[in-house]
Amino acid sequence: PAPATDTTKGSSSDGTHRPAKRLKPADPPVEGNHSKVFKFDPSKYTWQGVPLEDYKPPSDDSWKSVSRTELIGRRGETPRFHVRYFEVAPGGYSTLEMHVHEHVVIPIRGTGEAMLKTRVWPIKYGDLIYVAPRDPHQFSCPADAKEPLGFLCMVNAERDRPVPLNPDFLLSGSACER
Repeated sequence: PAPATDTTKGSSSDGTHRPAKRLKPADPPVEGNHSKVFKFDPSKYTWQGVPLEDYKPPSDDSWKSVSRTELIGRRGETPRFHVRYFEVAPGGYSTLEMHVHEHVVIPIRGTGEAMLKTRVWPIKYGDLIYVAPRDPHQFSCPADAKEPLGFLCMVNAERDRPVPLNPDFLLSGSACER
């Protein structure tokens, strides 16, 4: 006969470990500081229950064709970081800006460019971009791209406000000073 099992401890009578019974979980509420899973829809690059937002106010002409999705950090979670997903449509670009806080960017869709200080880097899926404090930066997607540039961005939960920059700032040499 098969050995008896103890379902409360997740092991059998012969001492071998086996996984505890798993129940199909109910979808957790989006709001609140509790463990949760947001299911990703790869056909739309969206996460179930997480709304798409404007990148910045529409009246701001320092950016073009960018959307933002706040994944973690805005619905009751208390991490020391926030995780966001940005998408830049072909021909679009984020604001040229700088700030004291640092952030990390990981492209997960398309190709584009990351301007860090005065250098422009081609970026693609899986690249890792670190934006140092006070470094001017901007992300863009070529007008002839077949799909948007989409990237995850991790940033400090407590951070300063970005300062928009005029492109002439980069030409002045100030961007190279520390």
